[in-house]
Amino acid sequence: MLVDAGTLDDAAVYRIDPDRALVATLDFFTPIVDDPYAFGRIAAANALSDIYAMGARPIFALNIVCFPRDRLPDGVLEEIVRGGGDTAREAGIAIVGGHSIDDPEPKYGMCAIGEVHPDRIFRNSTARSGDVLVLTKPLGTGIIATAIKKGDAPGDAVRAAIDSMATLNRGAAEAMIAAGAHAATDITGFGLLGHLRSMLRASGVGATLHTSAIPFLPHAADLARTGHIPGGTARNLSDAEGDIVWNDAVDPTTRTLLADAQTSGGLLIAIPPDRADDLIARLDAAATPAAARIGTLLEGPARITVEN
Repeated sequence: MLVDAGTLDDAAVYRIDPDRALVATLDFFTPIVDDPYAFGRIAAANALSDIYAMGARPIFALNIVCFPRDRLPDGVLEEIVRGGGDTAREAGIAIVGGHSIDDPEPKYGMCAIGEVHPDRIFRNSTARSGDVLVLTKPLGTGIIATAIKKGDAPGDAVRAAIDSMATLNRGAAEAMIAAGAHAATDITGFGLLGHLRSMLRASGVGATLHTSAIPFLPHAADLARTGHIPGGTARNLSDAEGDIVWNDAVDPTTRTLLADAQTSGGLLIAIPPDRADDLIARLDAAATPAAARIGTLLEGPARITVEN
């Protein structure tokens, strides 16, 4: 076992011979958008994201389906699974099976399996002092999803969130591998602050974030200000407070956005400063939803200093 749960990394990695290791992960959740096809695409991209975050190539997936057989119209499940299948095909893999149960609340996701050379695994524990932090998708999907559930999300916010969440992190992973990054993780349920803190603790470094450089989805800040804040986001912020030094100029809405629980978020990449320009150029060429230098890593304790 090369990577287990000890560092809170994105997937498990198991060596099967000197040149090959299997990467295994699973993820599933309840609908966060109204369109079942879009939900399927997002759930598949979210599950595959952990494979890409490890620098691995996905090779196949298994569906995880919970569905109320008698409570939703015909065709809904088919659209969810079709969305997942289309995203899997975009990733170049097949869905080779899975399991379903009758459940009052629909849920969908995947167990995803990938492959990587044992010497070329990207971990959250190998970031180094002096590295630049680069983020490849904007934040705010949790806040927008909460507004969707209440019918309060503007149409352009919904479209932007779906487009971002349904985008595979394949291009971002290929860019970080080619540019020679040191470490990576993907931003999902614990938000930017939570996943960065895991990287810092695993790597033994601290970080400074610059909020002016961090990308956010359209209307995410306005929706947060009007109270569309998921319970998970509030818990993330409360849990991280002891490890953060806030500049007084960082307003409460921005603090909430940094802790927002993401679905199918981007990669957070730690890369030496002399390779950062190359990474940004490669991300731009891959048309990733964002390619933002958002901070730096420092010597010292696993503490996050947040500045404007």
